[in-house]
Amino acid sequence: MGVDVIWAATLLAAVATFAILVAIYAATTVRDPMAKRVKSLNERREQLKAGIVASTSKRRAKLVHQSETTDRIRSFLKSLKVLQDGQVKAAQIKLAQAGIRSKDVAVVVIFSRLILPIVFGGTMVVGIYLLGWFADSGPLKQLGLAAGSLIGSYKAPDLFVQNKINKRSDAIRKGLPDALDLLVICAEAGLTVDAAFHRVARELGRGYPELGDEFALTAIELGFLTERRMAFENLAQRVALDAVRGVVTTMIQTEKYGTPLASALRVLSAEFRNERMMRAEEKAARLPAIMTVPLILFILPVLFIVILGPAACSITDSFIDGGI
Repeated sequence: MGVDVIWAATLLAAVATFAILVAIYAATTVRDPMAKRVKSLNERREQLKAGIVASTSKRRAKLVHQSETTDRIRSFLKSLKVLQDGQVKAAQIKLAQAGIRSKDVAVVVIFSRLILPIVFGGTMVVGIYLLGWFADSGPLKQLGLAAGSLIGSYKAPDLFVQNKINKRSDAIRKGLPDALDLLVICAEAGLTVDAAFHRVARELGRGYPELGDEFALTAIELGFLTERRMAFENLAQRVALDAVRGVVTTMIQTEKYGTPLASALRVLSAEFRNERMMRAEEKAARLPAIMTVPLILFILPVLFIVILGPAACSITDSFIDGGI
């Protein structure tokens, strides 16, 4: 091929050495994903206690810059009379369930619902009916493309947020039984509820960063909110899971009636583990039905060719020899 073997081996050795160095650096510089979030939440708690809105002028300027942009979008939407308080609150709840804490993003989502159909859907309509795009297609197909672009661009922000909610909920669901087991251990060890939540968030922050984030925020809210019930209700509102709502209901009842917390959490943990096992068994039971289509389309034709191919070739050769 005209390539020096020694030069190629040297190049491959250099690439392998670089990859090993990158892997060593990545393994030795792993950072805790919860550290930055917990630090910011602790700073915010201290600010709320001290009555400070912004600690530095630089942060105040950043907040003002963000609020100016959001205020412009909000004023534009209000001028069109398409911005309602209930709509903004519902969008904020959805964003919190997706892990997006900023309340200003709700206005951006509502603005995206308005502007994306005009940009993408309007471009498709103008291209099809004025510029002659897809001229070879029939009228029904052109109408379907125009309507699909309008509806898809309108639903795109909601689909994006819902996808993030589903992924985050699945990640939290996986770590919830382990978190409840750790809460049981902390409760039996004599820790308070907020200390137990903080300890569980620190222990599970690496394996389940989403769950650790929620537990850390709940622990901080338990420390400075006037009513502990509000912290648990905020947790149920931020996580779109019935299991978390059950845990929150249990925590509220134990706070109200003084029932043993460890025994109630132990029962919930066992139920969640059984539910996770049942879900895995359900997926395993559906596997034969799912594998039927690939088996028919890809495996059986190849099997028939391998088995019947030699026989067909022999029969064809026999007919050809007999004809000759």
